[in-house]
Amino acid sequence: MKNKRFQILATILIIGLSISQFFSPTYNEGTEVKANELFGVEVASPSVIDMFKNACYDCHSNTTEYPAYAKISPVSFWIQGHIDHGKEQLNFSEWATYSPGKRKHKLEECIEEIEKNHMPLKSYTWLHSKSRLSEDQKNLIVEWCRSIMVKY
Repeated sequence: MKNKRFQILATILIIGLSISQFFSPTYNEGTEVKANELFGVEVASPSVIDMFKNACYDCHSNTTEYPAYAKISPVSFWIQGHIDHGKEQLNFSEWATYSPGKRKHKLEECIEEIEKNHMPLKSYTWLHSKSRLSEDQKNLIVEWCRSIMVKY
């Protein structure tokens, strides 16, 4: 009897997962307006730009590079939820649209999140080795953020 119930539940689960593949979230693969983008406004070294692009931009810009597994439901919805939340908090593609006060506040938040090791997310760095930042890299980003903050 238990075996029969297990088979029914497994069948329902497989059918449900198969059907869910026909549904997907709206992916964050928009085009970027360079004039609005963080590095269209702020000057940084190529190494700082690379660090931001590798560790931050997938969740905090309008152009996400999705890995293959991100197209599989229900994982796709979970990942897109993280991206949507990240963009609500800070969108580097919209940097030029922020007021000077908001820019300063976002830079302060960046510093705080990096110093507390909250960003980039551990769950993101596990699967994206290029996003892992050394202490020296974190310090470089923090120093850069502080140098930009003085403008605001």
